[in-house]
Amino acid sequence: MIIRKKHIRELSESIRRIRDGDFTLDLRDNAEGEWSILKSDVRKLTARLAEQSAVLQSEKDALRDALTNISHQLKTPLTSLSIMAELLEDENLPPERRREFVAGLKIGLSHMEWLSLALLKMAKLDAGAVEFRREPIYTRALIAQSVENLKILLDVRGQSVTVGDGGAVIIDCDAQWTAEALTNIIKNAAEQSPEKCAIRVSYGENPLCAWIAVTDSGGGISKEDMPHLFRRFYKSGKQGGFGIGLPLSLAIMRGQNGDIDAENVNDGAVFTLKFFR
Repeated sequence: MIIRKKHIRELSESIRRIRDGDFTLDLRDNAEGEWSILKSDVRKLTARLAEQSAVLQSEKDALRDALTNISHQLKTPLTSLSIMAELLEDENLPPERRREFVAGLKIGLSHMEWLSLALLKMAKLDAGAVEFRREPIYTRALIAQSVENLKILLDVRGQSVTVGDGGAVIIDCDAQWTAEALTNIIKNAAEQSPEKCAIRVSYGENPLCAWIAVTDSGGGISKEDMPHLFRRFYKSGKQGGFGIGLPLSLAIMRGQNGDIDAENVNDGAVFTLKFFR
């Protein structure tokens, strides 16, 4: 009886320590009997609680990092918009400079709107709140929709998009979300390429998948940037940006059992969206 009470006190103390977050206790017992079975069950419960605690801590760290990155992403354009707004208050500002600052405000606000929407979409994907509705759609129609989404950007940069003839390829996907993914890829190609050039888009299919390839003229991806292209909030050394478009596109594609490949070709880079059979 004395030994039993001792075991109960030890186990009770161990449970209190586990309750307070100490998951380092070793409750292994090589003996046999009901008491050993109870200790084994408590040990298994402790291991499960330790795993859950680690997951929660990881999620907290990820949320903290995300909020820090979002704050940083919003701070830079907001500062720029604030400066231009102050400059516009100058009554002696020349008309051409005034028009320049107004244009800058419009571009900055457009970027802010895009970033806000992209972050909301990424949050939906992270939360598993997106239900992709797959339906057959002609690839060329999907490309046309994505190019139309970027009409203003392409006009401002004097760029065009040439689309190769890959035939009547049909893919099964969520048209709206997939157009979002393709739009981001073409947008990235436009921003990486010189002004007044053409972005090349091709498409086709093979026994494994249907595919859409977007090729830019930006000189290619550096070895340093290549492993981090789809990392959230990553900014390449070559050119700035929000670091959210490519990760968002990849999340959309993988949510539909697809993928995106990136490689260097000739004077630029090619991003290939793959829709597996």
